[in-house]
Amino acid sequence: MKRATRPRGAAQTTHVARKRFGQHFLIDQQIIHGIVDCISPQPGERLVEIGPGLGALTLALLQRIPRLAAVEIDRDLAARWRKQAPDTVELIEADALDFDFASLGANLRIVGNLPYNISTPLLFHLMEVAGQVRDQHFMLQKEVIDRMVAAPGGRDFGRLSVMLQWRYRMDNLLDVPPEAFDPPPKVDSAVVRMVPLPSDALPAIDRGVLSALVTAAFSQRRKLLRHSLGPWLELQGFAGPFDLQRRAEEVSTAEYIALAQALSNQV
Repeated sequence: MKRATRPRGAAQTTHVARKRFGQHFLIDQQIIHGIVDCISPQPGERLVEIGPGLGALTLALLQRIPRLAAVEIDRDLAARWRKQAPDTVELIEADALDFDFASLGANLRIVGNLPYNISTPLLFHLMEVAGQVRDQHFMLQKEVIDRMVAAPGGRDFGRLSVMLQWRYRMDNLLDVPPEAFDPPPKVDSAVVRMVPLPSDALPAIDRGVLSALVTAAFSQRRKLLRHSLGPWLELQGFAGPFDLQRRAEEVSTAEYIALAQALSNQV
């Protein structure tokens, strides 16, 4: 999460937010400290920030812990961090969408103000290393978080809800208005906590099967599942019981997971 300020001991410089990177720098001190309180970092923990930017959250975190790792795609900002905070920030110049977070070890605590234009693919990318993550705290577009935590029955419930609720316990922690950023985005934001469910407690399913199943189900969400999911199930040779006289948003995450289990167990 980002704020238009300078790293500890750095000379005042100006950095113009780059639209192609989705940069909006967090400047509201009350919200910054509220986020850090939610994270509650402790010395000795392995914190990883995605997009440290100009350092609003980074510096607030470093008031509580001696060091953290940071993944930054902007070469100018990466150069600044290397020069100005080599002892406190382990700078990784990389695109978070391509970076192998597993290389950073286990029990990771990942935080960040995620660019809205890549937030969904980045969340799915991070699912690959969920077994090595203790928790994730992200600022995202409020609309996205509403979909992440949505319960069945409403229009916010969809593919993103099912896929993430299968792998994480999630809580919407606080809302953040546009004026908390420079430049202000055109949408409201929010902060979510994501805690991976223990690997040994996860249903034994093929994630690819679940993804394909849910994609098919929500492909025509205004129609009954017999028009969308039904033909897909026929192609899989599935003949088991499943109520297709419902719309996709009326089926719970648990039911989708059970169906994916049945499909994964097919010979």
